Amino acid sequence: MSDYTAERTANWGNVTKSYRVKKKVWEAAFKICRTILLFGMCFLIVQPLLDKLSVSFMTEADLYDSTVISIPRNFTLGNYTLVRQLLGFWSSLLRTLVIVVTSAVFQISACTMAAYGFARYKFPFKNFWFFCVMLIIVVPPHTIMASLYLNFSFFDFFGLLRFFGGEPINMLSSVLGYWMLSITGMGLKSGLYIFMLRQYFRGVPKELEEAAWVDGCGKFKTFIRIMVPDASPMLTSCFLFSFVWQWTDAFYSTLFLTNYRVLSSGLGSIAERFGQWWAAATNVASGVVNTIAPVAYTQAIIATGMLMCLAPLILLYLVAQKAFVESLSQTGIKM
Repeated sequence: MSDYTAERTANWGNVTKSYRVKKKVWEAAFKICRTILLFGMCFLIVQPLLDKLSVSFMTEADLYDSTVISIPRNFTLGNYTLVRQLLGFWSSLLRTLVIVVTSAVFQISACTMAAYGFARYKFPFKNFWFFCVMLIIVVPPHTIMASLYLNFSFFDFFGLLRFFGGEPINMLSSVLGYWMLSITGMGLKSGLYIFMLRQYFRGVPKELEEAAWVDGCGKFKTFIRIMVPDASPMLTSCFLFSFVWQWTDAFYSTLFLTNYRVLSSGLGSIAERFGQWWAAATNVASGVVNTIAPVAYTQAIIATGMLMCLAPLILLYLVAQKAFVESLSQTGIKM
């Protein structure tokens, strides 16, 4: 009997050992496959950026050399110097920062109050107005471009200017019209921010507000002292989204900021400016007017300008990465 028991124990030990080995093998194989897939996906995303980074350090001769693929043979920073001159980079950067940061602050402030109202209060046609908010997300801004152009070209606040004998104001090519859209919650992607913040506020327990009311806080003070600080991670996320999208936006900047030399509009016309610089440079060097710049060199200049415009966004993400990830994780829990 004891020999039988010992044999069964030995067999069971072998089976358990075999199962553990197979489990470890499968886990190792799964980790390897997962690593390969993640690396492949990351490479697909980063590879175009790496190509542009490589091209930005190449001379014109390297661009036409078939033996040069990713590593420049003649490393140069001349492309960055040229793009800095074409864009007026530092002045454009400062001007863009002021306009975009101010607009993002206005936009998130308006969207936060609207989202809190939708999350906590009842008012007539509440579902209809929230449907309109969802419509802002679905409908692309280009479909209302004609309406925006006419409204801001002949801006008249409820017809009061004409009523008192005045004339409509042309707010196109003015940063005031750009900021007005943000203050009224009608800026770029405002519907998305209202939806995100509404979902966040709905997940906050009402007992927090009731405790504040018992302590003597009014509704507005409760909103400022309790709800806004609690929603700071989500506000950080929405601010980053607003900043990034407005930084790279070409639609509203073309409509309102044509008189302001910002990076997005400058990057859109950098090929034309480079063509003018090329024509002037070749005319001085050879005495022959050549207005057509090389295509490959033009694309290298465009890639360099794009990298210079993206650099502040990458720096901002690295600084605010912790708060951004925290807001996403909390949103997943509360929604």
